[in-house]
Order: sequence, then C-alpha cells, then structure tokens
Amino acid sequence: MTTGSTNAENPSENLVSQVIKVTPEIAEKFLSQTSVNRRLDMGQVGALADTIRRGEWRLTHQGIAFDEKGALLDGQHRLHAILEARIPVEMVVFNGLPKEVFPVLDTGKRRSAADTLLSTGEKYLTLLSSTIRHVILFNTIPNDPWNGARAYVSNDRILSEFNDDKGRYKEAVGVGRELSKHLFASQTAAAVGYFLTTEVAPAADIDQWITGLKSGANLDSGDARLALREVPQETQKRGSRRRMGIRDQVAIYIKAWNAWVEPDNFSELHLRRMRKREKMPKPVEVKFGR
Repeated sequence: MTTGSTNAENPSENLVSQVIKVTPEIAEKFLSQTSVNRRLDMGQVGALADTIRRGEWRLTHQGIAFDEKGALLDGQHRLHAILEARIPVEMVVFNGLPKEVFPVLDTGKRRSAADTLLSTGEKYLTLLSSTIRHVILFNTIPNDPWNGARAYVSNDRILSEFNDDKGRYKEAVGVGRELSKHLFASQTAAAVGYFLTTEVAPAADIDQWITGLKSGANLDSGDARLALREVPQETQKRGSRRRMGIRDQVAIYIKAWNAWVEPDNFSELHLRRMRKREKMPKPVEVKFGR
C-alpha cells in the first residue's frame, strides 16, 4: 500500500492518498458512503466492467475520492464496474478532498484512441484507430449495433490490437484510403473490409481483387467487383437519407468478396443495407490446398 499526504497552503492539509486493491465488498462499502454524485450511466459501467474482465484495467491517477467527512465524491462508475465484474482491481483512493471540488471533477478532455496511438509514430491515426476499433467490434459483436455504450472499446485494447498486428493494420489503412476513392465505402469501412477478408485468404489473388475495384476495366456483368463499384456513392454521405453506417458498409464489402471468391453464388448477391435481424456475413476463406 502506498500512502501520501499534502500540507499545501490551499486547499487542505488533510488530503491523503493510498493505492488499495478494491474488492467487490470494499466497492459496496464505498458506495454506501455516497452523498452527492453524478447520475449513473449503466453503459459506462458495463464498458468499464468489460475492461476489468478482459484484464485491461490499469492503475492510474484516476480513482476514488472522499471528502473531509468521508462522503464519496468521485468514482461511482468504477466502483459499480467492480461490483458487476466481481473482480478486485487496484485504485488510488483519496481522502480529505474539499467538497467544493466536486463540480470540476472529470471535466477535462478525454484522451482519444488516436491520442493513444501517437506513441507508435504512425500516420492517419484517426483512421487507424477507427479501423482497429471496428475490426474488434466485428470479432466481438458482429450482429449488434456498432454504436452506443455496448460498442465501447478501450484505448488500451486498441493499442494492444495494433501492436499484435502492426503490418496488416498499416496495410489496411493504406488500402482503405485508396479504395474509398473508387467505392461507395468510407475509408474506415474499406480498410476494415480489406483487413477482415485478407486475414482469412492467404491463397487469394488480392492484387487482382484490388486492381479490379480500382479500375473496373474489363469486368463482365457477373463480376462481384463491378457490382461493388456500382453501389451508389451517396449511401455513405452525411445528410443522405440512404446513408449507411460502417457496419452496413463492411457487410456489403464482405458480401462482394464472398461472391468474387465463389462466383457460383453471384446470382444471390444483394449489395444493400442489412435488414433487421440479418447476421453479419463472414468472409469466405481462401487457403492453400483449397
């Protein structure tokens, strides 16, 4: 346990901090000391609990804070997350904080995933972080909406995912930026589609796929690449009634890929927004010895 105190002239001589392992039982006790706190956001609680379950929780300066009388000022979402996950984690606990500081707690700008990736030295960080996030969502909640609290992905997880597969993510970002010039899809959707399809296709002629999508030259009417090129551009523009989200765009990309890999299924190809309860398609594998 680490303990510290301050005798600063302003605002308090009794502020003490310590790092402790907060168990679900301790979390419940701390929550019983709540006086004035923010409205509980269960989506944020669930996201934090998932982070704890995956072992991604990290000890930082952000923790739990109590005022001079022992009332909880800050940390209710973290405490509820521990209760939901039923897993203890280490946190900094501050005691003796002036109650007057409550209105300014957590009002700073949150660090974005792109900010977290700055240390990698890569380019196009916003696109890179968005690509990684949506690949994770495809692998974890393919058939649920890719927005809202349930679709939260921690910055630590995004950075870890990048470090596990740097080369392919860098390649996907480059291809996504280029393909979006020729397709209806956004840069993120094209990058995600490329990453997911090439991940399971070591034996596919990727250059042929990409070249056909870029130029459209000499493609017959039964070629899935031509069908993908012909999806209207306005389907992903802001303000368009027909605008599609990233999930729909990725699904269309994968459907076209599958029809190209297995042309016998081209007659069943429908490149449109996903219908209600329709499941996200999985990329057809193209392995050696197929």
